[in-house]
Amino acid sequence: MLYNCFELTVADSLILNSIVKRSLKTTENILHLRNNGSPFEQNLFKDLRINRSAVERRTATIGTRRSVKKEWQAAWLIKAISCIDLTTLAGDDTSTNVQRLCAKARHPVRKDILEALGMRDENLTTGAVCVYHNLIPEAKKALEGTSIPIAAVSTGFPAGQVSTEQKIKQIELSVAAGATEIDIVISRSKVLGSNWKSLYDEVKRYREACGEAHMKTILATGELSTLTNVAKASHVCMMAGADFIKTSTGMESVNATLPVSLVMIRAIRDYFETTGFKVGFKPAGGIRKAKQAIEWLILIKEELGNEWMTPELFRFGASGLLGDIERQLEHFVTGRYSASYRHPMG
Repeated sequence: MLYNCFELTVADSLILNSIVKRSLKTTENILHLRNNGSPFEQNLFKDLRINRSAVERRTATIGTRRSVKKEWQAAWLIKAISCIDLTTLAGDDTSTNVQRLCAKARHPVRKDILEALGMRDENLTTGAVCVYHNLIPEAKKALEGTSIPIAAVSTGFPAGQVSTEQKIKQIELSVAAGATEIDIVISRSKVLGSNWKSLYDEVKRYREACGEAHMKTILATGELSTLTNVAKASHVCMMAGADFIKTSTGMESVNATLPVSLVMIRAIRDYFETTGFKVGFKPAGGIRKAKQAIEWLILIKEELGNEWMTPELFRFGASGLLGDIERQLEHFVTGRYSASYRHPMG
């Protein structure tokens, strides 16, 4: 044990272990039908109008109305780890970077911290790893023997400014290389021009190209101008068969925010009530702190319920978040904050 001032009692550890196991198993073995999409029906969303001030008032209360502390906070943070798409999408990515990323995905928290939490035998992993197409083989090799999904960004990520045929070819190549999830970007111009049927046809073709691989549809909400556009684009992409809708590429000037997330989450709820299909949600970009992760989990729990608090229906797109969560877990165990270099990527 690395801790000379070990302050987590046996009783605390047992309580935490019980809470965490319940949290991790809240939705275990609950199967949901994959979203097969539905016919394009503009009447379902054409009259949508989003009241920005009302949305902002609702989300402003998330961080102030609820407080998750002590062993409950630790349990929620472990839940958050299981929902992270651990991501590297940099121009200087190398095979070594991806190997380290995958090692961290397999073992996201240091063994001594897991031991102190009573979690060493729980096989905790991240929800997936996310890389560029050319690094899929490295990720596949590094994750051999695990069930961790490999996600690849596609369709001209991040701007999407290539032809539709090129986009479809990229999807097909990534699936053939071993990606089990494809993060596609939509053509923002079709949203800004209200070309909803064209957007539907485009995303439907992407879904067909994905085959068995699950499709996460990136709206790039920071470039869609209004929350009403975000809501309408969410509905269209779900009609076209999106398995997840995702806020951002992480490379826009404005990425994941709670107001945008609320609009998308309520679109998911409406779609479920209309069709019976559950669609996942993925906020991405700018989520770097454990406190933020808890705010998003609270939003999901309040708006969609426990069934969505699972890696099958909720993910964080993040690279730096995991380090801060691990740091907070160490603080829970020892009562002291450690330096960030104690929690490297791998």
